[in-house]
Amino acid sequence: MTVELLPISVTIPTRNRCGSLSRMLESLAKQAAQPYELIIIDGSSDDETQQLVQSKIPGLETRIMYQRAEILGAAAQRNQAIALTSQDTIGFMDDDIIFEPNCLKRLWLALQSDERIGGVNAMITNQKYLPPGRISRHLFQFLHGQSEQSYAGKCIGPGLNLLPEDNPDLPEVMPMDWLNTTCVLYRRAALPTPLFPLFFTGYSLMEDLTLSLKVGKRWKLANARTARIFHDSQSGDHKNRASVLAKMELVNRHFVMTQMLERSKISDYFRLTILQLFFVIASLTSLKGWLQLPQVVMGKVQGIAEIVKQTDLSIQLHEWN
Repeated sequence: MTVELLPISVTIPTRNRCGSLSRMLESLAKQAAQPYELIIIDGSSDDETQQLVQSKIPGLETRIMYQRAEILGAAAQRNQAIALTSQDTIGFMDDDIIFEPNCLKRLWLALQSDERIGGVNAMITNQKYLPPGRISRHLFQFLHGQSEQSYAGKCIGPGLNLLPEDNPDLPEVMPMDWLNTTCVLYRRAALPTPLFPLFFTGYSLMEDLTLSLKVGKRWKLANARTARIFHDSQSGDHKNRASVLAKMELVNRHFVMTQMLERSKISDYFRLTILQLFFVIASLTSLKGWLQLPQVVMGKVQGIAEIVKQTDLSIQLHEWN
């Protein structure tokens, strides 16, 4: 197979997930069009990942650069990676995705289809937008302040972001309010410096929402429906601590609401409160949800305390241009 190298620098943060990364690279090697270079920032506690990327992967023509993570965390590792990139198109991808045929080429063509598009992401085949039920539709209408025929791809209220719709009747390139970093391409010219503010640490929940909202203020955002991936989402320590995730979800969503969407009225805080209550109640449909309830409540209380303690983010955001 003759491989076409596209002028793309792809960055991947990883940590102790050599098996997932190996499957991802093998999947990439089957693409007829591959990125010019791949920058892997590794926060692993062993050298398995380093050995993997320094070995020859059949079919993979992409140049691979490897560095140990200076600071652990998805956002921090992506900040480190982008400093090593050489191309004018930057890709952000997770280490646990599987590409469908021609995914990368279709993603690239979608970005080139309109010079006003600053970023475009792939369709995740196993994480789809589902039309809201009666209760969810009322919630979305309340958060959004108006009714929509479809909320797919939108970011509403206090930063509630909805997935794109996988519908063959829709155009191949669909407008979006936000993009994830699971598999996305951005024009370098559209990206801020630094890439992510220092606010995001560890798992960096909603760093993708923050980045895309920032880019979306000046550029169009889109989803390439026919550029498709499977997200083989893997477990990790960050996903096992319910209190930590609960706190991060609240604190980071508050950041998005107030700093990116500039929504800080009493009514906005009321919507944020209703959304948090909805999340907690929705989790109680399973035994796991009930078992984790004390941790979740503790995390939310800690999140409220953290928000109250935050007095000024203006200096950090001023530097994030």
